[in-house]
Amino acid sequence: TRGVEHLKEKLISQAQEVSRLRSELGGTDLEKHRDLLMVENERLRQEMRRCEAELQELRAKPAAPCTGCEHSQESTQLRDRLSQLQLEVAENKGLLSELNLEVQQKTDRLAEVELRLKDCLAEKAQEEERLSRRLRDSHETIASLRAQSPPIKYVIKTVEVESSKTKQALSESQARNQHLQEQVAMQRQVLKEMEQQLQSSHQLTAQLRAQIAMYESELERAHGQMLEEMQSLEEDKNRAIEEAFARAQVEMKAVHENLAGVRTNLLTLQPALRTLTNDYNGLKRQVRGFPLLLQEALKSVKAEIGQAIEEVNSNNQELLRKYRRELQLRKKCHNELVRLKGNIRVIARVRPVTKEDGEGPEATNAVTFDPDDDSIIHLLHKGKPVSFELDKVFSSQASQQDVFQEVQALITSCIDGFNVCIFAYGQTGAGKTYTMEGTPENPGINQRALRLLFSEVQEKASDWEYTITVSAAEIYNEALRDLLGQEPQEKLEIRLCPDGSGQLYVPGLTEFQVQSVEDINKVFEFGHTNRTTEFTNLNEHSSRSHALLIVTVRGVDCSTGLRTTGKLNLVDLAGSERVGKSGAEGSRLREAQHINKSLSALGDVIAALRSRQGHVPFRNSKLTYLLQDSLSGDSKTLMVVQVSPVEKNTSETLYSLKFAERVRSVELGPGSRRTELGSWSSQEHLEWESACQTPQPSARAHSAPGSGTTSRPGSIRRKLQPSA
Repeated sequence: TRGVEHLKEKLISQAQEVSRLRSELGGTDLEKHRDLLMVENERLRQEMRRCEAELQELRAKPAAPCTGCEHSQESTQLRDRLSQLQLEVAENKGLLSELNLEVQQKTDRLAEVELRLKDCLAEKAQEEERLSRRLRDSHETIASLRAQSPPIKYVIKTVEVESSKTKQALSESQARNQHLQEQVAMQRQVLKEMEQQLQSSHQLTAQLRAQIAMYESELERAHGQMLEEMQSLEEDKNRAIEEAFARAQVEMKAVHENLAGVRTNLLTLQPALRTLTNDYNGLKRQVRGFPLLLQEALKSVKAEIGQAIEEVNSNNQELLRKYRRELQLRKKCHNELVRLKGNIRVIARVRPVTKEDGEGPEATNAVTFDPDDDSIIHLLHKGKPVSFELDKVFSSQASQQDVFQEVQALITSCIDGFNVCIFAYGQTGAGKTYTMEGTPENPGINQRALRLLFSEVQEKASDWEYTITVSAAEIYNEALRDLLGQEPQEKLEIRLCPDGSGQLYVPGLTEFQVQSVEDINKVFEFGHTNRTTEFTNLNEHSSRSHALLIVTVRGVDCSTGLRTTGKLNLVDLAGSERVGKSGAEGSRLREAQHINKSLSALGDVIAALRSRQGHVPFRNSKLTYLLQDSLSGDSKTLMVVQVSPVEKNTSETLYSLKFAERVRSVELGPGSRRTELGSWSSQEHLEWESACQTPQPSARAHSAPGSGTTSRPGSIRRKLQPSA
């Protein structure tokens, strides 16, 4: 039914198109043919109405699709053919419109050329008229000049016998004659130019006429081609219409013949239609339930994926926990191995960025840390990352207590009779003095170490009796000075003990016995006022000397009589930096040279110990000579390397970290405990008893083991007396 209606609409549109084309083109034969086609169309309409009535009857009955019908296939082929014909007609119409447009363009172009030709002819006529007028004027001027020439000659001939006045008139006439001759020459030149312009105008006119003739011939040829194409298109259209009408008649006959068969097929296809309807309804129900099934499946899959992700996360957390536990165990085993080998333990501390570092690219942070391993530090030097592995790395957020917890086990071994040395190394302004001494509100390792010793001594007071003495010295310009003495500028010397033990001591070095925190504060305050500090480009209060705090702990077991002697050396080295960068001059320059020399000697000692050389150059510097006991294998040694994080100090930071790695690889051997049985000398026993009976601090000179003691004047003692 839809195919027949579509065919009817196509036929009507074709009839309208034919009538329109005929009305545009005109012609008696075409009009007659049009009338015939209209009659034929009317007949086809009546037949179509009849077919529609029959189709309405068929629609009233239940119909089933005729899939394999032969007539439906033929109808489809006919519709395809009809659509092809319609496409051809549309193409012919487009071609016709293009030809009309081309003719219109050429007509407009011809009209434009004609207008240009008319304008040129008018201009040519005006120019010819102007030239003719000028030519007539020139001829008249020449004629008048020729008419005046004989009298002038005669005048010239007659002037020769006349007076001077006539001579003057003659010269004026000659000048006028010369002027007129020049005008005549100019007029002749102008006339010649006019003739040339007239000739060029004639040539241009001939060219334009030839071009117009060419355009006219081209227009006639295009018009003829257009007429031929229109005639051929009309013939093709008429032929296509006739073929379409013939095929439509054949199709209508076939449709009539197939209607009866369709009616019978409809009756047989009704059961199949019912079956298909039932199947369709079942599929529709399944489709309606499919989103619910899909949502349930997605929920189950999401739940399984979430469970898998949780399992993976839990496994990752467990692996991370095991990894961290193994890392701690490895570090513990490494520390035990280091202790057994006697390696120098090295920890690093990074100071925070301060206002003194300035602003800009040079003040950016160039130091980073490993989040999973607190023994790794990374430095960005000249755009290249460099990593170092030490025993422990403290970031800029670490507190004084965090650093002290790392070293307190080493300090408590001093009570058991071991020699312990902790020294701070780094460039000026990196925070060495802050780490070792701190501030009154936030003390450093020095005060915290003595407080820890006091607490340990009090815990063991029931079984042991201890005495703690403190000495403070500095090495300034390779001179050893006593910071607690009456004459701090007095130079001291380092000597070997006369008892043959090979240990070193400093004759005349003041030693104060401390029993409380107040005693410690007074000792530190007195020693700090005597230490040498100066202003440099790198630090406003730069330490210009190596400061040593020597804490000696002597103890005796009350039950067995076992005596122990432990020494704790806390060293704050002077700042290591380049002389040019620190801005030192004069005496400051000499100080910097001595500092670098002593630090260089320390590097030589570390290199010799690392390569296990037979000779270690301890005596090349007062600093290395005084630290010989701490670096020769009888001591537990720890180095705190202070690091500046800013970009402008990366060169010094790189040097400090490389030196720290070299120090870390030095093996000193296991530390030895200094114990002995038996009684002390009578003098030492009396000193011990007096120390136990009187809690006030006393001062004495540091002497060799076994020798007597000498008291300092009472003025120093009064300075350190606790206030009543």
